[in-house]
Amino acid sequence: MRFITFVKDNIESIGVLTEDSNLILDLSNTKELNHYGNMLNFIKNCKDETIGLINHYLCKANDSKLFVKKEDVKLISPIPTPLRNIICLGLNYYDHALESQKFKGNSFTLPEAPVYFSKMASNIIASEEAIKSHQELTNQLDYEVELAVIIGKEGSNILKERAEEYIFGYSILNDITARDLQKKHTQWLKGKSLDTFSIMGPCITHKSSIPFPVHLNIQSSVNGEIRQNSNTSKLIFDIPTIISDLSQGVTLRAGDIIATGTPAGVGMGFQPPRFLMAGDEVICSIEKIGSITNTVI
Repeated sequence: MRFITFVKDNIESIGVLTEDSNLILDLSNTKELNHYGNMLNFIKNCKDETIGLINHYLCKANDSKLFVKKEDVKLISPIPTPLRNIICLGLNYYDHALESQKFKGNSFTLPEAPVYFSKMASNIIASEEAIKSHQELTNQLDYEVELAVIIGKEGSNILKERAEEYIFGYSILNDITARDLQKKHTQWLKGKSLDTFSIMGPCITHKSSIPFPVHLNIQSSVNGEIRQNSNTSKLIFDIPTIISDLSQGVTLRAGDIIATGTPAGVGMGFQPPRFLMAGDEVICSIEKIGSITNTVI
């Protein structure tokens, strides 16, 4: 089950893609599900019976009153305006941690605990939207494909074995980064928070569609050349560990976005580095979720 946010006739709505992705169940057209308004409100109030009801409606794909054609709408980020900053994991794949420390000229040590940082994203852009190069500020523009975990209900001090209960679903995040700003400010907030530096989509795949633990192929390409190619099974700190550790003393809220880290193959990892330039096309893909495509301007 893949949840999306879309715009039709200048009205933002939430919906669910049919299996073939050609039609969208518009929740605003249904009798029982037309009151949520936006994705954050839907996630907060979604229950098991809600998912059951949606499955019931998805069986009525021949009812034109309930569905709209995907080609007739504009897909935007499933959560265009997040609840709060995106919570990110740094150095969470061994091979990326190694390439990152080499780029910074540091000796490599494996993280002993999850490395968290925050990414400001008052406006998350979607697939097919442009990445601003911000050439006046940076010449080290980089890409990072990441599995994003969307929290489904409020909780703190969560046990690892109960982590999946607190997940709503999963999406793709491209964590665009200005490496020179990241290095200049000795922390990561500024270099990862410029406008258009947060890209998410094309949907949120509900957790019921993805076996747990989550082992998904993850990949990025630039201008058709595969740069990153890994699997989420290679996370240093897996999803139960992240949710449990992060929630110790911190209340996670429905709609929170956790970016779980990126594998090796980012631009700074090459010798010499291969940063993004105006005109470059970046595609980020994750198994069972889809792909997002963006061009640098």
